[in-house]
Amino acid sequence: GALGELSEVWGETTQAAGAAERITEFLTIEPEIKSPANPVPLPVPVKGDIEFDAVRFAYTGRPGAPAIEGVSFRVAPGERVALVGPSGAGKSTILNLILRFYDPTSGTIRLDGIDIRTVALDKLRAATALVPQDVALFADTVAENIRYGTPNASETDVVRAAVAAQADGFIRALPNGYDTRLGERGVSLSGGQRQRIAIARAILKNAPVLLLDEATSALDTENEVAVQRALDTLTKGRTTIVVAHRLSTVQTADRILVIDKGRIVESGTHRELAQRNGLYARLSELQFGSEAAE
Repeated sequence: GALGELSEVWGETTQAAGAAERITEFLTIEPEIKSPANPVPLPVPVKGDIEFDAVRFAYTGRPGAPAIEGVSFRVAPGERVALVGPSGAGKSTILNLILRFYDPTSGTIRLDGIDIRTVALDKLRAATALVPQDVALFADTVAENIRYGTPNASETDVVRAAVAAQADGFIRALPNGYDTRLGERGVSLSGGQRQRIAIARAILKNAPVLLLDEATSALDTENEVAVQRALDTLTKGRTTIVVAHRLSTVQTADRILVIDKGRIVESGTHRELAQRNGLYARLSELQFGSEAAE
């Protein structure tokens, strides 16, 4: 019996050694994106003035097919700008560049007049809040998942953020409320519930720059209206860049940038662009058609 148990332990030890080797290899990887040795401080408080100056970017696997080609625009502090266009046009890439998940191949991105490559990564990302399309949730409690990014937030602040994100109702219906432990990647929640958790995170973080990447894409019509009201409140007084397809999000933007094949092809308000008979007008007509069919 002892020999049989020893053989099982040996097998488990061998598996653990292999896993530890892979973890060690992962931990020794040097990230390509690093904080500069002598970072330039951001203004206090951060105003949220974002500027793209002739930015070009191509992913490593496709150097000959740039995702962004010569993009230049400025988002003034407190302005709400929407990015629309066909799938693969480069909209989400723009958000990734603002967060320095990648660095542009050429050109410059500035926050409050400072090249973001000269800013410490933690300071840059502390000034931004992201609501992604694919929400990252962890095998922890609901409260800790909302608190992710703002670890010192109080329980009261967490609940207040969840209420603002229209998430308090379904959270309290969970077996242990805010203390309910979620599965890996939040498998126990629906897509709309996961997105409302992400919105609650952004509300709790209260950053001067807000990035929304299809923040309402997984919500039904009723919940979308409620969450959109919360987002309208959240975006007041802060710079907001919205990647969206739904007209309910686009129509409320101060300005819309139409992206196609990595370039800005149109710019203006919803009313202005709808009257130009360009790409936005065609996308708008398709959107209205799908809504009418519903």
